[in-house]
Amino acid sequence: MPAVRLAHHTGQAIFTGLGKFLRVCLGSEGAPHPSSATFLARVIAQPILEPSMQNPQSDDSHHDNKPSDNHAAPAAQSTAPDSSDQSRQPKGNDGNDDQGNRGTDGSSGENQQSDKDKDDKEPKDKEGGSKKPGKKPLIILAIVVVILLIAAFIWWFATRNEIDTDDAYTDGNVVLMAPKVSGYVVASNLNDNRFVHQGDLLFKIDPRDYQASVDQATAQVGLAIAQRDAAQAQLDVAKVQYPAQLAQAEAQEMSAQASLTKAQASYDRQHTVDERATTDENIDAATAQQRGAVAEVRQAQAQVRTASLTGAQIAQAIAAVKEREQQIRQAQAQLEQARLNLSYTEVRAPVDGWVTQRNLQIGSFVQAGSTGFSLVTTQPWVTANFKENQLTRMRVGDAVEIEVDAYPDLKLHGHVDSIQLGSGSRFSAFPAENATGNFVKIVQRVPVKIVIDRGLDPHRPLGVGLSVDPTVTVR
Repeated sequence: MPAVRLAHHTGQAIFTGLGKFLRVCLGSEGAPHPSSATFLARVIAQPILEPSMQNPQSDDSHHDNKPSDNHAAPAAQSTAPDSSDQSRQPKGNDGNDDQGNRGTDGSSGENQQSDKDKDDKEPKDKEGGSKKPGKKPLIILAIVVVILLIAAFIWWFATRNEIDTDDAYTDGNVVLMAPKVSGYVVASNLNDNRFVHQGDLLFKIDPRDYQASVDQATAQVGLAIAQRDAAQAQLDVAKVQYPAQLAQAEAQEMSAQASLTKAQASYDRQHTVDERATTDENIDAATAQQRGAVAEVRQAQAQVRTASLTGAQIAQAIAAVKEREQQIRQAQAQLEQARLNLSYTEVRAPVDGWVTQRNLQIGSFVQAGSTGFSLVTTQPWVTANFKENQLTRMRVGDAVEIEVDAYPDLKLHGHVDSIQLGSGSRFSAFPAENATGNFVKIVQRVPVKIVIDRGLDPHRPLGVGLSVDPTVTVR
């Protein structure tokens, strides 16, 4: 950067000297004045070769003495007037000189005529002398050209590895703050362009409706727990009851089998004895007992089959307990959601930043998801749109010097963080359709992200969208 400043000051001194040269180096007849050359040389050389100028006063005195010498030279060259020149020379061109000559010598007519001819010839000699400038202006012009070439070379040498653009702006994370629940704003700590810290309460929504939802969800959790406890008790009963019912059914089956055996024996005895030893009534009674015993056995066997499903019945009771447990989890989730909604009524800052574009105040009704304000974070960067032919030597990590238009005295230092893989027009809302119509090639611009490493002033924060001038030093 010192070389760039040297080239800048050198070029400024050159063009300042040229301006002064054009103002003072031309004489009355349009030719360069000889004394202006020395003045131009001193004006241009002084900012660049200041140590070499030892005695500026002697140069000024020499500069002041030159005009009298130059004007005296043409006057010394005048000779006797030629007759042909006198015939063509107009008489009395200078009325003041004629009057002065006549006022000086009034006694001799010949002397007056001689002085008049001399005065008439001097303007011609001066005019003729001004049309033949010396070589000194050409030398000065050559020196100026050489100095310009040297300055141009210094400027090129100092900036050959620098790439800059003015199509660059500050950028940063802008958080759009929107509530997650709806309601009326009952408290607000917001103010335009105020700096907030992470976790600060920004505004609060009326929490009463959401507190009622929390209470209702809490009751649902308690109900689900009670139902689960009842199902657990039924499971404990089933584990004892169903095996006992099975054992009872099996005992009844055995009793029915015994009754059947006795009835069958009586039935067989009544049907095998002599008819004279029994009666029809006894035979019918034995038959009825035998059939009743068979029916009791079948009934007992059915009860045994029913009671044998003890495992399935116990499993059903276990499933009922698990169902109640899931209902408890569901009620707890509803309670957690209700508590979250209640907590969402207090909107807090997610990061450090500045409040911008605020459009809510106390009493406003806000919808869930509607943007209430924006929060600009404290980590800005620069998005520079370089031309595609400027990216030839640019690489990630190249050092960058950044100048901010809003703060001319603020010098930032950073590096190239990334280069977007695509031009800005490619990702625009209406990309160009180059396959239709006439084609005109336009140099595309590619966004380059520049991260600021140092130089930020905490008392002068950088907002998003500020114009900057980054200069990338390529390798």
